[in-house]
Amino acid sequence: MAFLFASDLHLDAAAPAATAALLRWLESITQDTEALYLLGDLFETWIGDDDPDPHHERVCAALRRCTARGTPVFVIRGNRDFLLGPGFEARTGCRLLPDPVIALLHGERVLLTHGDLLCTDDLAYQELRTTVRGAAWQQRVLKLSIAARRWLSGAARAGSKAHTAMQRPVIMDVNANALERAVRAAGVSWVIHGHTHRPAVHDLQIDGRRVRRVVLDSWYERASALRFEHGQVEVCPLPYGAVEAVGGPE
Repeated sequence: MAFLFASDLHLDAAAPAATAALLRWLESITQDTEALYLLGDLFETWIGDDDPDPHHERVCAALRRCTARGTPVFVIRGNRDFLLGPGFEARTGCRLLPDPVIALLHGERVLLTHGDLLCTDDLAYQELRTTVRGAAWQQRVLKLSIAARRWLSGAARAGSKAHTAMQRPVIMDVNANALERAVRAAGVSWVIHGHTHRPAVHDLQIDGRRVRRVVLDSWYERASALRFEHGQVEVCPLPYGAVEAVGGPE
């Protein structure tokens, strides 16, 4: 039995192929899967559990069908959907996890994280992340109207794109020292994350130990999942097609 992983799906009504790929994949997952982990940015935006967005509801309904069939689904919040909360869990049957978290997978200690915490060279982003992950800030935002939150979300996305465009690529990637500190503190031999959109499997030596860092792909132009089984990993491409080809409620 295997564990499955995906990250950075950035699901949005404007990107129907990614949504179709997820819905098709969820329907194919059987009970012989140990668990499914979605490591952040499942949605391009999430402005609160009370948002009646029909596209989000379709995704939540598909997740609910998957969990109802007996597959545990765990979700880590990303930098796009950090407002996921108890309402999302109730709608989907998924369980939200802290970031980072240590999972024991077939006897292997694995550090799971969205990945942005390790990109410590981007000081402006880390300062913003600390602010928006704070309970007080989130409570203030969630008291705003849906319309106001949508406007703020759009402004934040535009600001994020402008900030990313001005940064050198190395600043947006994982900091090697931050990674080593995390590995030592967690006592793990595996790290699995997304966020950077630079899929790869890195073999590292940290304090004389072999550590493997697996970076998951984003779903902007293709879809893929990671299969983890008894210390072996396999990247599995997924069909990337039209929404009309996928069943389920509209």
